[in-house]
Amino acid sequence: MAKPAIDAEPSALTQIRARGRVRGPVALLGPAFVAAVAYVDPGNFATNFTAGAQFGYTLVWVIVLANLMAMLVQYLSAKTGVATGKDLPELCREHFPRPVSRGLWVQAELIAMATDLAEFVGAAVGLNLLFGVPLFPAGLITAVVAFAILALEQRGYRRFELAIVALLALVFFGFLYDLLTVGTSVSGVVSGLVPSFSGSQSVVLAAGIIGATVMPHVVYLHSALTKNRVATRNDAERREVMRYQRFDVFVGLGMAGLINLSMLAIAASLFHAGGHTEVDSIEAAHAGLGQLIGGGAALAFAIALLASGLSSSSVGTYAGQVVMQGFIRRRIPLYLRRGLTMLPALVVLGLGLPTTDSLIVSQVVLSFGIPFALVPMVLLTRRRDVMGALVNRPITTFAAWVIAALIIALNVYLIGDTIFG
Repeated sequence: MAKPAIDAEPSALTQIRARGRVRGPVALLGPAFVAAVAYVDPGNFATNFTAGAQFGYTLVWVIVLANLMAMLVQYLSAKTGVATGKDLPELCREHFPRPVSRGLWVQAELIAMATDLAEFVGAAVGLNLLFGVPLFPAGLITAVVAFAILALEQRGYRRFELAIVALLALVFFGFLYDLLTVGTSVSGVVSGLVPSFSGSQSVVLAAGIIGATVMPHVVYLHSALTKNRVATRNDAERREVMRYQRFDVFVGLGMAGLINLSMLAIAASLFHAGGHTEVDSIEAAHAGLGQLIGGGAALAFAIALLASGLSSSSVGTYAGQVVMQGFIRRRIPLYLRRGLTMLPALVVLGLGLPTTDSLIVSQVVLSFGIPFALVPMVLLTRRRDVMGALVNRPITTFAAWVIAALIIALNVYLIGDTIFG
């Protein structure tokens, strides 16, 4: 007599669903919130507050456009991990010629240094504003705290994600408080949705805003966060996971977009409208909030800046490990990686260079690195032999190419303005 068939063990996705209508879906969310931290790092403070103070609501459309671009970019990155079970650097190493892959790795490491510059300087300024810690020691304290946050990842990705989400919430509520306190002009925000510039400096700031919003290192990282999150058995399960990832991207990146928009709106309403267009640094923005609104607004700003710097610094180091391991199959101790990428930031802090100017320059550098992450991702996600059933639709590929073209065009303009302007 034949033995009864034994039911196959439930898939990982089925087991997650069994947790309940709330706990199940929540367990699938998180990667986009980690990526979102990079979209509200201290570089955003510098570019958004400078843009709002100098040009009012003129560049609102740039923030909205950059955030929509970021949503598509991070969605494609998340899909890459789910569809292939590999991260973007690994796929680049496998499918591109060796010289191309090595070249992409070198530029990615340079971009990591520019990223660390923004994050370390921002966190150091936050510590200085809150506690009066000198900038150079504050940078070293930032490194120690970032290591502590990263140590959570060794105990499971969920603890790391929750720590990052908590810091992101601090940034969000800090600016929500300031926005409610300062107020804003709805008509000004609406008028700023019409694309326009106000001189070459506004174009430089626009490139900086995009560089601070669409971050190259989290294009690589997001695919690593999703590649092994849920073991899927077939295309139907992969599509289901992607439905949750789309929602994750919408909420996480949506929150980042609201934070960026609130930064510019606060600066436009408080500084530009009041004739304080000379506010062009984080320290000046903090002082202006304290003088014009009160200590509570300044405190909320400083706490948000510190939370932003600490969280984005941890995420940046995590991304650096993904880049090195994926492109060249090498993994070095975190303290050594952190030491190498933080050197430019410590030089800036040690020499006493203008912090906000350094932050804006770092964001423009990041803007130049975006195509080197985005173009390979589009080339790979349009290939059915790589992505299988989750291959891009033609309209998705077209939209991604448009984004890449816009960023490259801005960079070409910046080069021309720098040389001939």
